[in-house]
Amino acid sequence: MTGTVAVFNTASDLQQQVEQFLYHEAALLDAWRLDDWLALMHPDVEYRVPAPGSDHLDPRNTLQVIHDDHVRLKGRVTRLKSKHAHAESPHSRTLRLVTNVRVESGDGELLVHSNFHVVRTRLGQLDHFLGTYRHVLVPTGTSFLVRQRVATLDHGIVEAGGTVSIIL
Repeated sequence: MTGTVAVFNTASDLQQQVEQFLYHEAALLDAWRLDDWLALMHPDVEYRVPAPGSDHLDPRNTLQVIHDDHVRLKGRVTRLKSKHAHAESPHSRTLRLVTNVRVESGDGELLVHSNFHVVRTRLGQLDHFLGTYRHVLVPTGTSFLVRQRVATLDHGIVEAGGTVSIIL
């Protein structure tokens, strides 16, 4: 797929392609198809969940709940699939809603903003994660790779059940 440039006839074609990509990404995570989800990540991916209230600050100098590059993200996926992730054994069931997708283009990449609501159920506990996504997508053929994925929560971790053991 890499090496080819995606061609979109209209802005609405691009909007629809991006929305379908985000819905596909959400479906892979909800189905616990973590390896397939990881395959959507660019080799230079940055995956972050900023600490509440710090999303506007430089992540290099600010506490982050999660701040992974591709190597760390691959390790996270490996752990989540193993029995060593006690917080996710058995793994959670999730349902993701992705809404209000807005696409900006520039410099061969797309900056995409959206809202999310992730509902997690595990061992009779129901947790809600609400917030915004910021994706930087690199077009590749007829799809995209994720170069940056930032999930900013609109609430504290305690209000969401006290832990973020899933990939938001």
